[in-house]
Amino acid sequence: MKALTWQSRGKITCETVPDPKIEHGRDVIIKVTACAICGSDLHLMGGFMPTMECGDVLGHETMGEVIEVGKDNHKLKVGDRIVVPFTICCGECRQCKWGNWSCCERTNPNGKLQAETYGYPLAGLFGFSHITGGYAGGQAEYLRVPYADVGPIVVPEGLTDEQVLFLSDIFPTAYQAAEHCDIGPEDTVAIWGCGPVGVLAVKCCYLLGAKRVIAIDSVPERLALAREAGAETIDLSKENVQETLMEMTKGLGPDSVIEAVGMESHGADTMLQKVTSAIMEHTVSLERPYALNQAILACRPGGNVSMPGVFAGPVGPVALGILMNKGLTLKTGQTHMVRYMKPLMERIQNGDIDPSFIISHRSTNLEDGPALYDMFRDKKDNCTKVVFKPHG
Repeated sequence: MKALTWQSRGKITCETVPDPKIEHGRDVIIKVTACAICGSDLHLMGGFMPTMECGDVLGHETMGEVIEVGKDNHKLKVGDRIVVPFTICCGECRQCKWGNWSCCERTNPNGKLQAETYGYPLAGLFGFSHITGGYAGGQAEYLRVPYADVGPIVVPEGLTDEQVLFLSDIFPTAYQAAEHCDIGPEDTVAIWGCGPVGVLAVKCCYLLGAKRVIAIDSVPERLALAREAGAETIDLSKENVQETLMEMTKGLGPDSVIEAVGMESHGADTMLQKVTSAIMEHTVSLERPYALNQAILACRPGGNVSMPGVFAGPVGPVALGILMNKGLTLKTGQTHMVRYMKPLMERIQNGDIDPSFIISHRSTNLEDGPALYDMFRDKKDNCTKVVFKPHG
């Protein structure tokens, strides 16, 4: 089968790789009908995630048709259309029973390696390095889905692939980020990053009752998409973010902030910060918390800092003193997908939201993948989200 693979830092190729096979009784094999490039895939492309190996199959936003079912899987049958969450959960460990699905204790076969960095093993992830399990990803024609009787959700009749594909990651991730803000009816939420998660977070904040959402970015097409989602916007390349937020909120500041950028943020307001930013981007391998620090500074005292943006390891200086002295609450984590997929599917069915509005580029050929990765990374051709339909 064809699949998109990581070769080395900055190099993604389309290769022919072996077809997946049932390896455990709870597995299924799916024919991938739709998959997408996620912003966190760009972290892999950039070499920020450790333990990537040449030839690893990428992708964790995937759905498809079940074509083979393991003997112990009694939940799914051949012909089911399913959305596959990016986290792999056993459903039996204490974390799964507590509802902390992304902290599953059993599904990462390289858990000991992960525990050396994080102290504990966490859930295995599709297509996201060997420290998270080394599972093949779903930017491919076919995918093996382990523990498929726990996470995947069957798609009801009447919904298109594009409507439900993002239940695999970014829609629940955006919703959890908004939920972490504990939004009240008079609240203002500020969001750093108008990529797919940030833009969907705008919608989710309104679904949860926010009065006002302000989105911050520097890419014109992303700012336009955030405005389409209902946000007011700040162009950080033209405005001082802190000063503008204070003006827009009459000195009160946002009640909660969402950092939807992650480890590769850049840019700053003051000359000293700009110099420091430039030095770190070119000489230091640490992940860059500029957006996080701006968000911590901007949040009103006693507010919430929600951090869905992905970080993997050592991070440059974080404004912990500001976080502590202002009494802010920080909430973060990989998304507890099983908690959100079914209720958000119902939101789509009810017409409350159609996440497909963020798609800008589509392809039926995985061989287009390397060029589309470059385009998404470089923010060319107004590229905001790429979806593949490998079988046409």
